[in-house]
Amino acid sequence: MTVEIITVREFDATKDCNGVEDVERKCEVGPSGKMSLFTDLLGDPICRVRNSPAYLMLVAEIDEENEIVGMIRGCIKTVTCGKKISRTSKNKLPIYTKVAYILGLRVSPNHRRMGIGLKLVNRVEQWFRDNGAEYSYMATENDNYASVKLFTEKCNYSKFRTPSILVNPVYAHKRTVSSRVNIIKLGPTDAESLYRRRFSTTEFFPRDIDSVLRNKLTLGSFLALPRGSYNADTWPGSDEFLSKSPESWAILSVWNCKDVFTLEVRGASKVKKAFAKTTRVVDKLLPFLKVQSVPELFKPFGLHFWYGLGGEGPRAVELVKALCAHAHNLAKEASGISVVATEVATQEPLKLGIPHWKRLSCAEDLWCIKRLGEDYSDGAVGDWTKSPPGLSIFVDPREF
Repeated sequence: MTVEIITVREFDATKDCNGVEDVERKCEVGPSGKMSLFTDLLGDPICRVRNSPAYLMLVAEIDEENEIVGMIRGCIKTVTCGKKISRTSKNKLPIYTKVAYILGLRVSPNHRRMGIGLKLVNRVEQWFRDNGAEYSYMATENDNYASVKLFTEKCNYSKFRTPSILVNPVYAHKRTVSSRVNIIKLGPTDAESLYRRRFSTTEFFPRDIDSVLRNKLTLGSFLALPRGSYNADTWPGSDEFLSKSPESWAILSVWNCKDVFTLEVRGASKVKKAFAKTTRVVDKLLPFLKVQSVPELFKPFGLHFWYGLGGEGPRAVELVKALCAHAHNLAKEASGISVVATEVATQEPLKLGIPHWKRLSCAEDLWCIKRLGEDYSDGAVGDWTKSPPGLSIFVDPREF
């Protein structure tokens, strides 16, 4: 019996794209008779990490055949892991740490149970350590038992957070934005100032938020205010706003995932496809009925991801609803956007203002975390892997 020798090396875009795409296709064969979600990376295997400050993609290859049988992607950034009280101002200040994120682990079905997945994880973790990352985390579905077992039992990760992915269709009709609310589009400088001064102590808040907001994939940051306060013509800038802000306000930013990847639902019956098409036709012809039509999911489609969602005050949930309606209408006017999505902490108070379909959403997206080195100082936050969850979490759109 021939023993196959597996080599793990860095992805080479000049020769590995076809092999990587082949593994992706083999790994995305859905269960017979059931609908499955397929992802098209648009010919760029690194697209899911390319916008991160530091990233790496590794492939596993059979030496004798030069056949790629697995891959993994990883990226590193600096995020908030806790908070402390300033000695001078008594304000809360963020505690930052360098964290790594693992995504896109794939092993060809014919080469599983050979330790290839573990080998890929170990190699990318070594790169994380070499580049100063203190923690590594990953996200997976709660019912992906093989992935959960690999990371928790073999790689010593701990179950850490279970945020909710909320997905809503983009209808043919416009959503109504409350007449009691003003929506202001902020420039990157104002948005950055507001995020840093109000949300920098939120768990996983990226220290390079300026890079996220100035990325070409960010379509805008939008602020919702009660009518009678500021509007686009009277907006004084974030500094003055924060010194004299109304009792309630909310903010949301939009990321265009369609230019990174597209999705497609396969395996649907003709009856389901016909029903979905009928709802869209009715919604388009009779928009005043505001039919909750099923979007075109059975051909490649794009999505907008809402990030940095937050707010303050007794009317914050109402203002979030207005922001979501505004962002929905933005997606409606865009080409090829079938759904909008966001990810928030399970206990997020503003979750009540986010419209979503349960059948498209994920109530618990499992995040697992691992401390990469014991020689780091615990500092003010202690061991982050043992910290309790907060009410809110910041989900970086670059990693969705």
